[in-house]
Amino acid sequence: MESRHSQLFTVVTGLVLFASSLVANGQEMLSREDAMNLTLKYNYDIKVAEKDLEVANNNQSILNSGYLPSIQANGDIGVSGYQGENKTANGDFSYDPTEAYNYSGSVNLNYILFDGFGRMYNYKQLKELYNISELQARQIIENTVLELSNAYFLMAQLTEGVSILKNALSISTTRMQRAAYSFEYGQTTQIDLLNAQVDVNNDSINLLNTTQDLENARRNLNLIMRREIETEFVVDTTVSFSIPGTKEELVSQAYQRNVLIEQTNSQLRNSEFALKASQSGWFPAISLNAGYNYSGNRNPAGAFVTGSYNFGPQAGFTLSWNIFDGGATRVRNKNARIEIERQQVLKEQTEYSVKRDVLNAYSAYQNSLFVFNAEKANLETALKNFERSDDLYKQGQINSIEFRQAQLNLRNAQNNFSIAKYNAKFEELSLKQLAGILLEGL
Repeated sequence: MESRHSQLFTVVTGLVLFASSLVANGQEMLSREDAMNLTLKYNYDIKVAEKDLEVANNNQSILNSGYLPSIQANGDIGVSGYQGENKTANGDFSYDPTEAYNYSGSVNLNYILFDGFGRMYNYKQLKELYNISELQARQIIENTVLELSNAYFLMAQLTEGVSILKNALSISTTRMQRAAYSFEYGQTTQIDLLNAQVDVNNDSINLLNTTQDLENARRNLNLIMRREIETEFVVDTTVSFSIPGTKEELVSQAYQRNVLIEQTNSQLRNSEFALKASQSGWFPAISLNAGYNYSGNRNPAGAFVTGSYNFGPQAGFTLSWNIFDGGATRVRNKNARIEIERQQVLKEQTEYSVKRDVLNAYSAYQNSLFVFNAEKANLETALKNFERSDDLYKQGQINSIEFRQAQLNLRNAQNNFSIAKYNAKFEELSLKQLAGILLEGL
């Protein structure tokens, strides 16, 4: 019997050591700030957003605006072959193959002086489109920061969960040893021993499963930070809270800084520029043309004029006015006005939606802080209850079932407190994102 219990104890000890080794190899302590910096620097989604922003920056360049003149250089040369006969005064004939050349070259400049302000508002649209791209990139960064924080807190919570379960397994193992010795000396029944063995097995399984979840969370966090997937590290499990402000202050900040509201404002400005650009079709266009031309030719032998050439500058203005374009400009103008009205509706809808989300998030954050403090009090009570139950169990005043219940109450209180702590912090970050202040200090 003693040998059997020793073997069981050896197996349990091996399970504890195996689970511990899975989380003890990581030597690096990775703070959330360090994880944030790595993510902002290397994350795949952020890198793609940066490339999109580079394209938008190229599009808003003066080189893509139509404000610069166009300059063209042209040149051509032509060769013609001739063969004929010449008749002399005494009646003789002679054949004289010859060639003729034509050549020309020019450099021309064209610049639009006025096009009904269409070019100006098109350029403002390009600038506004770049602003929209910046806001879209910021939205991706905010979502990625929130994703990273959620993954980091999950790993921290699982780290605490592993520690809690290791402690629970250690308590259960000690209890199983005590039950085995008591059974050998006839001080208790085999039922107590069997119950203790079942509890050890359950605690071992829970520890192994949670340890596996922790390893998966570490790999997921490495992916977000764009690091080698198997990189070992541990995370900081300390959390501090900072109240972002009153709900009135947060709503006010959201109206000014929320990325979705800023995007609708930018889209509305872009629609207003599009309306003004559409009106350019009602105005005349004036262009400046200038150039330098050179042309010449060489005629075949026997021609009256053997060759000529011309060169010199030229300049002028061109005015064009599309007096009636079949109503196309009028249609564009009407559609642009409708688009402005549409954007105004979307702006109002977004503002109300964001206000609702801020108020909901504020309530959720306050509730999560209440739950956090309540779970903290529950943990203190459960710890005192377990310590008292442990003393009574050692004195034989309570049975193993009552002791196990106190142990489970403590473990559940520890897990609930850990979960409540990270939930409250995540709610705080979500509230900051809605208020548009998530990236402050990053």
